[in-house]
Amino acid sequence: MQKLATLKETVSFWSTLQDKLNTLLDLIELAISDNDMDFREAAEQELSDLTVSLEQEEFKLLLSGEYDNRSAILTIQAGAGGTDSQDWAEMLFNMYAKWGQLHKRNVQVLNVSHGEDAGYRTVTVQVEGDFAYGYLEKETGVHRLVRQSPFDPNNARHTSFAVVEVMPVASAQSDPVIRSEDIKMDAFRSSGPGGQNVQKVASAVRLTHIPSGIVVSCQTERSQHQNREYAMRILNAKLLAVEKERRDKEVADLRGERVNPEWGNQIRSYVLHPYKQVKDHRTDFVSTDPDGVLEGHIDEFIKAYMVKSLQ
Repeated sequence: MQKLATLKETVSFWSTLQDKLNTLLDLIELAISDNDMDFREAAEQELSDLTVSLEQEEFKLLLSGEYDNRSAILTIQAGAGGTDSQDWAEMLFNMYAKWGQLHKRNVQVLNVSHGEDAGYRTVTVQVEGDFAYGYLEKETGVHRLVRQSPFDPNNARHTSFAVVEVMPVASAQSDPVIRSEDIKMDAFRSSGPGGQNVQKVASAVRLTHIPSGIVVSCQTERSQHQNREYAMRILNAKLLAVEKERRDKEVADLRGERVNPEWGNQIRSYVLHPYKQVKDHRTDFVSTDPDGVLEGHIDEFIKAYMVKSLQ
């Protein structure tokens, strides 16, 4: 049903575009025949709107990967740098949450581990909607922040790192099902904010996938059942990502190339001091509006990477 809805949406877009183009041609003819500035201005505005719509649809055509049309599970982990890096992880979380709002996508927190004084050690969210993974997968890697630290009494400049991991949401219809006997579950008490119930009840869940050794945990909810459900989502996504990485490696080895997002190999730098700039090191695309970028306006970075990958 989801695939049918997507196809209907695609047909509707091109049908509507055709109708709007016919209307635009009528406006152009009226503007020319009557030499009417109102018709001309209306035609110019309609052309601008249609150009934006067409560019957005062309953007989607670049998303042809096997899992690109799925929702995404995104994990942000603070790197070296203590409180500053944990605060940076929370800033990145807010950036992606605001990107979701801009695109009318639901962003659900699956798991969060709070920092000692501020921010997050790690946070995992599910970003829903068509092609969420296709867009956000380009954000995988190390993100670097340079700023005057609000946690330094001398207001000195600090560099912080956080790593972003993006995985496609597993499908119950087409992806392998995890066998119950392959999972070991441990319950423990949650840490961090949450009230007395969180401290007294062993509601947090840790799942270990025995064949692969992958371990995931969730402590966001007060219900152990809900935490287990969220942990299973993350585990399914991690196993799917491992399989995807294995196949991608096989292809990369055949091509003789392989690039991994590792510490020290940052994909993007966000500089707030002594100047303001965000630069993607993979594409050299630069924005001089880091405040706008941190408000979720990252589409130009994503598009630049997608275009670069086609070259």
